[in-house]
Amino acid sequence: MLIEDRSTAPDYPPQAPRRWPKRLLVGGLIGFVVAAVAAFVVSAFTLSGSSLAADGSSLGKVSTETFGGSVSSVSATATKSGEKIPVAIQGGRIVPKTKLHPGEQVTVAVTVKRPSVIGFIAGSEEKLKMTVTAPTAELEARWLTVKSGKNPRLHLSRPVSEVAYGSPGELKHRRFEKPRRTFTLGKQPTAGQMIVATAAEPWEHVGEFKTVTWFPATGSPIVAATPAAGTTISASAPLELTFSKPVKKLFGGEQPTLSPEVAGKWSQPNAHTLKFTPAGFGAALATDLKVELPEEVDVVQPDGSTQSSTQVKWEVPAGSELRLQQMLAQLGYLPVKWTGEEVAKTPEAQVAAATTEPPKGHFDWRWKNTPSQLKALWTPGEENQLVKGALMAFEEAHGLEVDGVAGPAVWEELMKATIAGEAKPTNGAGNGYSYVWVSKELPETVNLWHNGKTIVSKAPANTGIPGAETESGTFNVYLRYEETTMSGENPDGSHYHDPGIMWVSYFNGGDALHAFNRASYGTPQSLGCVEMPLEEAATIWPYTPIGTPVTVLG
Repeated sequence: MLIEDRSTAPDYPPQAPRRWPKRLLVGGLIGFVVAAVAAFVVSAFTLSGSSLAADGSSLGKVSTETFGGSVSSVSATATKSGEKIPVAIQGGRIVPKTKLHPGEQVTVAVTVKRPSVIGFIAGSEEKLKMTVTAPTAELEARWLTVKSGKNPRLHLSRPVSEVAYGSPGELKHRRFEKPRRTFTLGKQPTAGQMIVATAAEPWEHVGEFKTVTWFPATGSPIVAATPAAGTTISASAPLELTFSKPVKKLFGGEQPTLSPEVAGKWSQPNAHTLKFTPAGFGAALATDLKVELPEEVDVVQPDGSTQSSTQVKWEVPAGSELRLQQMLAQLGYLPVKWTGEEVAKTPEAQVAAATTEPPKGHFDWRWKNTPSQLKALWTPGEENQLVKGALMAFEEAHGLEVDGVAGPAVWEELMKATIAGEAKPTNGAGNGYSYVWVSKELPETVNLWHNGKTIVSKAPANTGIPGAETESGTFNVYLRYEETTMSGENPDGSHYHDPGIMWVSYFNGGDALHAFNRASYGTPQSLGCVEMPLEEAATIWPYTPIGTPVTVLG
């Protein structure tokens, strides 16, 4: 048997050859991939951003990074009303498709969609939101001094795309190809006023109108009035006085005064302007209104010239005849009724209806059996005896001077009564509407009609003798007595004095309806009056209040 000798063999097992370079290569590749992925992730976040920034010519500008993607939606909403505003994107700028108002606030929302790979890491969308204000341009000066031969020139706080200027209803619009900060008003009178508004951007309406006033460079203080001095104005129109120099410098602490007095108050909107705002019915209709100034100034006239004065004057028109008739009919002082457009029961609305455009409507007779003689006296929109009588009755009822003339006080009382609905009472002999007509055809008679009924028909009467005839025509009762003394001169020059005359209603000078005891009636026997038996006169008298029309026929 052979025995192996192990004395020289190593006491550990043999090792495999070393392989570290391969492992290092694999580890390096893994590290590179991790680094690349990390770099990509960082890039995905850092280069996939978007922004929405303010932009002077639009509602905002959208910008995206390299991996930011593209705008998928954009919307704009009026901040105050919540109304949607259609917009478009032009070169990254958000531009409205409809015009906005300068100073209007708009909320803009943008959604940006990222590429799918980037979106997987950074999110598929990014939402942006911002509130912007539509730009405005301000006038740098509203009170201009213009040298002789020059045109008024306006300067603005920023360039504008459009301007509108002139007077209300007569505005001129100018659009500029290139926005500008200054422009002229063209050839104008040496002094004047107009309103001006601007739009900074083409996608804006013109903004709030501001009044611009220019004065000649004379060195003297000048005032321009709105409405223009010397013009006809509405009774309720506010009055603005704009001075070439600050009011305080011109007048110190003194205030102007209005003549005649008008309810309302003065204010000072700015250093150069005084404003009077009427209250109630404003200035009285049919008056000359003037402002008395503490110091003399040059007053701008309607043609642009100036006149030195301490007064600024206007004319307040009377109300229209048609509106006068409408109110008298509504209040029951005429034999016609009026139906038409409603006028608001406010002083401002009543003044406007009286002095501008009367409401549309029509008149109808209140009673079907109105006498033909009475109908013949009525003409809508024109002065007539029925309107004069109605005014006299209204004046009598409201404690005014009874003259049948629609003066300032009468117009105001009429408007007050219309607002309050103070209609004339209709019950009783002295109320409602009465009409008397006298026939000089033999036998002479007198007739009375009241509220659609004939009260007296062909009662015997006497009119005036030759030389003292009773004048034919229509007149209104202006004075009444239950009993009085009549005196005067006969046609032959002698005098008469008759006490105790009963039931007297004067309608034309010294001519009156009254009782007079005669042996007979039906022929001319008086000195111009309409004489009646006592019973008939007593019946008629209560129906002939102030203003009652009396027609003498023949």
